[in-house]
Amino acid sequence: MKTETNKMSAGELKEQGNRLYGARKYDEAIACYSKAIQKNPSDPRFFTNRALCKLRLRRWDDVCQDCRHALDLDGVNVKAYFFLGQAQLEQDLYDEAITSLKKAHDLAKEQKLNFGDDIASALRAAKKKKWINLEEKRIQQEVELQSYLNRLMLEDKDRKLQKLKDSPNEDEKEGKEEEVKEGLEEQKQQTESDYNKHVQELNELFATIDDRRRKREVPDYLCGKISFELMREPVITPSGITYDRKDIEEHLQRVGHFDPVTRVKLNQDQLTPNLAMKEVIDCFVTENQWVEEF
Repeated sequence: MKTETNKMSAGELKEQGNRLYGARKYDEAIACYSKAIQKNPSDPRFFTNRALCKLRLRRWDDVCQDCRHALDLDGVNVKAYFFLGQAQLEQDLYDEAITSLKKAHDLAKEQKLNFGDDIASALRAAKKKKWINLEEKRIQQEVELQSYLNRLMLEDKDRKLQKLKDSPNEDEKEGKEEEVKEGLEEQKQQTESDYNKHVQELNELFATIDDRRRKREVPDYLCGKISFELMREPVITPSGITYDRKDIEEHLQRVGHFDPVTRVKLNQDQLTPNLAMKEVIDCFVTENQWVEEF
């Protein structure tokens, strides 16, 4: 095969690489794309094709390198940004991944390229992973804060009890030991009672926060019928179906001029802002600030 590929043109090597990729022979496909690059290093498609093979092999650093080579040759290459974003996401580089995938999404719309929901889905996944990562850090910080506050209250209680034990009392010198002991016991019990009350209140507060976190859900009626995400700019069609404007406009541009649910003919100028739904969404976001990060 080595002799055969040496005689092939860069274009033929690319086609051979595509066939090998289709057969899931990724390493062999990479070899073909690499030879194509040697023959013609100015074609960004060879780099993005090789990057896709490396993506399948989970070689994230190599994917990023090939995508950046492709972008040096073609700064508006959708596939390069798309594959780069996927690799960055796998490396937990959430901000970088979101930036790359957002660029891929915007360029695809500008160039009217149909990637279906692939890029949008990857972008949603990147945003969700970033939010989950931040949420895990917040939970850890809350656990540490709760432990710290509990420890402070325990130390405060111990200090108060020790002070009661060490403090001299004139009544003891006057032969009132029993009264003194009863008084000290009452103060100790009060200290213990105050401590237990404050600990319970603190732990109930953090339990409430945990309960609210578990209930973090966006109601279905606030989600778009296409992306299934919280709508930001709801519009209603003549059929009475509400969509997020960006989703329905993208559908009309890429798929066809019809309502995705009712299949009735639909044009962009027939979309009307759903002001009532917008008010409900704004109210929900105001009361649930976590939505902005999800």
